[in-house]
Formats: sequence, C-alpha cells, structure tokens
Amino acid sequence: MDIIVFILAGLIAGLGLGYVVFVTARKNQLDSEKARILEEAKSQGENLKKDRILEAKEKYMQLRSEYEKEVNKRNQEISNSENRIRQKEQSLDDKLKNFKQKEDELTSKQQRLDAQVESYKNKEKELNSLRDQQLSKLEAIAGLTQQDAKEQMLEAIKAKSHTEGLTMAKTIIEEAKLGATREAKRIVLQTIQRTAAELAIDNTVTAFPLESDDVKGRIIGREGRNIKAFEAATGVEILIDDTPETIVLSCYDPIRREVARVSLERLIRDGRIHPARIEEVVEKTRKQIEEEVIEWGERTVVDLGITGLHPELIRYVGRMRFRSSYGQNLLKHSREVARLCATMAAEMGLNVKLAKRAGLLHDIGKCPDNDEETPHALLGMKLCEKFGEHPEVCNAVGAHHDEIEMTSLLSPIIQACDAISGSRPGARRGDEQYVERIKEMENMALSYPGVEKAYAIQAGRELRIIMGAEKTNDEQADVLAFELSNRIMTEMRYPGQVKITVIREKRAVGVAK
Repeated sequence: MDIIVFILAGLIAGLGLGYVVFVTARKNQLDSEKARILEEAKSQGENLKKDRILEAKEKYMQLRSEYEKEVNKRNQEISNSENRIRQKEQSLDDKLKNFKQKEDELTSKQQRLDAQVESYKNKEKELNSLRDQQLSKLEAIAGLTQQDAKEQMLEAIKAKSHTEGLTMAKTIIEEAKLGATREAKRIVLQTIQRTAAELAIDNTVTAFPLESDDVKGRIIGREGRNIKAFEAATGVEILIDDTPETIVLSCYDPIRREVARVSLERLIRDGRIHPARIEEVVEKTRKQIEEEVIEWGERTVVDLGITGLHPELIRYVGRMRFRSSYGQNLLKHSREVARLCATMAAEMGLNVKLAKRAGLLHDIGKCPDNDEETPHALLGMKLCEKFGEHPEVCNAVGAHHDEIEMTSLLSPIIQACDAISGSRPGARRGDEQYVERIKEMENMALSYPGVEKAYAIQAGRELRIIMGAEKTNDEQADVLAFELSNRIMTEMRYPGQVKITVIREKRAVGVAK
C-alpha cells in the first residue's frame, strides 16, 4: 500500500514536472511567435509609412506643378495687359503730339489770315478813297452828279427798249394774223367733230316733272320775281313752255343743275316759294351737294382700295359723279378704267396700285372748279403734280390723249383702257346697233307666255326676265332660260356672252285701313 502510494506520488510528481516543462516550452514558443509577429507588424508599418510618404510627396509635387502653371498663366496675362496699356499710352501720346502740332499750325494760319484781312481792309479803304476821288473828278469834268448820270442812262435805255418792243410786237401780230385764220378753222372743226347736238342737249338740260300746271305759276311768281331769284341764285335757266306738267332746267354745269333740281323739289314740297326762301334753300342744297360730292369720292377710293389720295383730289373724283362724257357717266367710266388698268398691269408685272390710281385720275381734268382752255389731260396732269402724285401717274394722266410724250409703261396702258371703256358696246351714246340689239333681246323675251317684264342690263351682257308666279311654274322658268339662250345664239349677233336670268316670285300684298 505504501508502495502504491509512493508510486502514485511519483507519478503525480512526474506528471507535474512534465506539465511545467510543457508549459514552459509553450510559453517560450508563444514568446517567440509574439516577437516574430511584432517584427512583421513593425516591418509592414514601416513599408506603409514609406508608401504614404511617397504618395504625399507625389501629390505635393502635382499640386505644386499646377499652382506654378496657374501663376505663370496669370503672370502672362498681366504682362500682356501691361503691354497693351503701354501701347495705348504710346498711341495717346502720339495723338496728343499730332494735335499739338495741328493746333500750332492752325494758330499760325489764323494769325496769317488775320494779317491778310487787315491788309485787305487797308487796301479796300485806299480803293474807296481813290474811287471817291475819281468820281469827284468825273463829276467835275462832266458837270453831272452820279445820280443825274444814272437817271439819264435809264431814260435812254427805256426809250430804246420801248421802240424795240413796239417793233417786236408789231412783227408778232403780223405773224399771228397770217396763221390765225387757218388755226381758227382747225380749232372750230375739231370742236364740231368732238361735240354732237344730241350730246349737248343730254348734258345741258334736265326735265323736271310737276304734279300739275298750277305749280308753274308759283315758280314764276308775281312779275317773275321767283324765277328771276331762282336763276340768280343757282345760275340755271328755267324754261317753261306749253309742255304739260314739265319744266326744263338748262345749264352746262351738271352740279349747278343738280343743285337747282334738288332746290326746286324742296321748294315745291315745302310750298313756300319767295325770293328769300329760294336763296336759303339753294344755299343749303349747295352745301349738301358738296358733302355728297366728297362722300362719293371717298366711297370710290375705298371701293377701289386706293389710299393716300389728297382730299382735294377726292373731291374732284366725287365731282365726276355729276359729269358725263359722250353720254357715259364719268365716274363709272373712271372706275371701269381703273379696274381694267389694274388687271392689265398685273398681267404685265407692273405696279398695280399706280395703274389703278392713274386709271381713276386720268379724266380728273374734266372737273375743274373754273373753266379753263387747257386740254383736260394736261389740266389733270397739273392737278396731280400739284397734289403730290407719283411722276408715272402724272405722265399717264397727261399722255392718255398724246398731248405729251409717254415716259412710263403705265401711259400706254391708261390710253388703251380708256379706249376699251369708251368704245365697248353700249358704253356711250350713238351706238344704234347696240340699242336695236337691246330692244330685240327684250322683245324676244316678252314674246313668251307668262313673262311680265324683261330688262337687258350690264350693256347687254345680261337679260333679266320676271315671270308671273300664278301663271307659270319652276319647270317653265328652266325651259324658258334654255330656249331663250338657244334662240339668242342662233338668231342674234353679239360680242362676248349673254347671261339669261329668269326670276319667278310670288308677292303677297295686304292693305290696312
């Protein structure tokens, strides 16, 4: 037992010693491992430190390089600015030197001019003195003063000029007498050819219908006072004859005839006809007609799209409403010419506005405020020039009857369109074939049953037929238009085309009592 205990104690002691030896060895091993790890960590830390230092140095070098570049760039800009400033300063210095030199030169010139002026003044004084001395000597020699000599010279010149003037006037009169008869015959013949008796009657008289012949006595008045006052106020002659319920107003001026017609109509309607009332009504009517003239002119230029026309020319355009040329209303003729000119100018690529303007104004010389012997084309050109119209318009107005030379392409256009408007069928009086053709067309339409009225309008270009609604129907109206158009094509001769318009309407009339 003791041996076993001893053996166990020995084993325990051996085990403890072995454990101590093992622990000691393990500790030494761990210490060496720790030392190795510390050494490796120190080595890595040194390497990392060196890398960070190198990176920092590289970053520093890069930033330093960029900074140096920026500094160099700014220094370069500053240097360039300084160079420019120095150049400008140098240029300003040079200019100041030049200005100074010029100022010195001008000062010296001014001084020389002042000296010359002073010298000229002295010389002028000397010349005036010498002239006065010479005049005094001449007056003493001639025994006349300067004023007396001037008067004698003027008298001699007047006498000589008077004699030469009388001789020249006598020569001119003799030359005029040689050609006066021939020229007078030519002017009279041309005037007769351009004027027809029928036209003069149509353009100088107006028939005024009356309700009864009793009104004639009131118009004449006691001892003719009313008719004399009326003729004196209007400048229109009243012709009273045996024609029942009609008197005639005669005057070459259509505006005055219109004033007389409207005034007489108002006087008869009012019933008070005496000299004082006549003068009052005539004055009011004259103002009204003037306003209508301006209104017609403004309406015309607006319809044609013409702008910027002088107010006085607008008034002349309105006056054309009361004028006629060979039985053709002058305003309608001018409007037609304006539209024709615009169409022709557009086709030729010319200024349409100027063409329309010239077409409207081409006969403006036929409406003067006072009678002038100047041809109407030249008078119209003068009016256009006076009121600031375009030179091409003025030339076209003046040259449309070849009174002056044409200098613009608009001029022959105006001349051609004037001839077209004046010579078309039915435009002017005297076309007997046109009148017969119009009557034949109307009679042909009236020959059909159910036709109540037939009118040929637009210079025979349209036939307008009115049928009774009770006696006909719509199918008959269509048949009539077709048959009548065929008859006109086969039986009649006409220029252009004729439009057939058939109107069938029903009217209901009621009377309230």
